[in-house]
Amino acid sequence: MTLRTVIVDDEPLARDLLRALLAAHKDIQIVAECSDGEDAIAHLRAKPVDLLFLDVQMPEVDGFEVARRIELQRLPPTIFVTAYHEHAVRAFDIHAVDYLTKPVDAERLALALERVREKIAAQAALLTQEQLAAVLNELRSGEDAKSYAVRFLVKDGEKEILLPVAKIDWVEAAEYYCCLHSCGRSYMLRETISDLSEAMDPKDFVRIHRSAIVNLDRIAEIYREGTAQGSIRLTDGQMLKMSKAGRERLLALGKM
Repeated sequence: MTLRTVIVDDEPLARDLLRALLAAHKDIQIVAECSDGEDAIAHLRAKPVDLLFLDVQMPEVDGFEVARRIELQRLPPTIFVTAYHEHAVRAFDIHAVDYLTKPVDAERLALALERVREKIAAQAALLTQEQLAAVLNELRSGEDAKSYAVRFLVKDGEKEILLPVAKIDWVEAAEYYCCLHSCGRSYMLRETISDLSEAMDPKDFVRIHRSAIVNLDRIAEIYREGTAQGSIRLTDGQMLKMSKAGRERLLALGKM
């Protein structure tokens, strides 16, 4: 079965990447690429589509508005795409639609496509009105108010799991990735440490060094080394370097 597919994204490079990745899937036929929400609405109303890749963050008419303005009977199986990982986790929780975070990963894309194929094969690809409303309300809440991640979607061998943020002991920077250390195990996540620092609740996590974020509940001892730096011992014995800026952040939280 060939899936007539539409890509909606205002970023040309993002469309180019997704198009290149989809070329490896022979059942995907890209019938249109839309650079804005209005163009996407017009195309979806005019022609039948089997699969929609819909960017969330677009100027004027964003992905939420596109989904709202398309009649539910005409909304094809939709894979939302965004740069914000916490939105992906909320959509994954609901299990109503799939979600990809930018930059799109080939393996994660393949998994999303397999889920879409399974839904279509089971004749359960279209969302009910209640499911769609739940998805859009959850995602919109992340746009309207500052919220912090409660779990991250990470790879665990050949599968993916939802790792609760509360179970993370500390985060280690690894160039464009981060390593999440939890209960003696480590999970890689394609996010910069700066982005993760913004996504994690500052009441529970503090960036103690340019390459480390620590769960405050895991701090056992703090060592000062002169006036500029120091180190921290976690409850599991792990030692972490602490910069002057990191110590100041802890001071601001009343932890030192």
